[in-house]
Amino acid sequence: MATVAVIGLGGMGSRMAGRLLDAGHDLVVWNRTPQRASNLVARGAVAADSPAEAARRAGFVITMLSGPAALQEVVEGPQGIAAGATASTTLAEMSTVGPPAVRRLAAMLPDGVGLLDAPVLGSVSEAESGSLRIFVGGPEQLAQQWMPLLGALGSPVHVGPLGAGAAAKLVANSTLFGVLAVLGEALALADGLGLPRDTAFKVLAATPVGPQADRRRPAIESDEFPLRFALSLARKDADLVVAAAKSASVELPVAAAARQWIVAAQQAGLGDRDYSAVLAHITGTARSA
Repeated sequence: MATVAVIGLGGMGSRMAGRLLDAGHDLVVWNRTPQRASNLVARGAVAADSPAEAARRAGFVITMLSGPAALQEVVEGPQGIAAGATASTTLAEMSTVGPPAVRRLAAMLPDGVGLLDAPVLGSVSEAESGSLRIFVGGPEQLAQQWMPLLGALGSPVHVGPLGAGAAAKLVANSTLFGVLAVLGEALALADGLGLPRDTAFKVLAATPVGPQADRRRPAIESDEFPLRFALSLARKDADLVVAAAKSASVELPVAAAARQWIVAAQQAGLGDRDYSAVLAHITGTARSA
């Protein structure tokens, strides 16, 4: 058992912290809004006054934050993680922030601090059940040292050196956004050509997007998209995918087009809904054209 600090107690971080408590680890928590720590404290966690204090009190520190700016805020400065971390600390950055943010993080930490980038694939239900897919980047020996602990959160796999985890997460997310855009456009095309929606779903069942069409159909037909992953956060991730491709001189017109649908849905006021609500936006736009 280890003393673990979890910094960032949103929908994902709070559930991951709960899993670690259930696994028997001593837990230190910090969140910008302290009230979010109350349930975990009632279960035995200790609330730190700052990210620096959380890092000083734990051997393994997890960050689960909204993006690169939030990561920079909690790492840097006199009260940041870097101020409290020592050579006996390992930091696992588990947010979706992209490789440049991981490189900046590595440069900010004191010498000797272990660093893994280990973003997750999955949402709140997977975080709660401990079935996340975890892409771990960093030194092989360090990654293997912490695999048992990460196993309480899901299925970790070492994907390469530092930064590889962040890269793997962007690759995975690029497929999520692309599939939603293709599905939405297919339904919009069916509407435009006069195919009844039931017929459209029967047709899509025979295509590569069939499983997604079947999974998303109840939400599409009810216009109720249970919140698992906010569209505003999907916008941030889509921006990271497109920026990473540009940095790597890789042409990704499909990813760019999928991002545009997410941007348009956010601008239409859907940012607080689940990211799959982009389907409602795409089909609604087609019907009103």
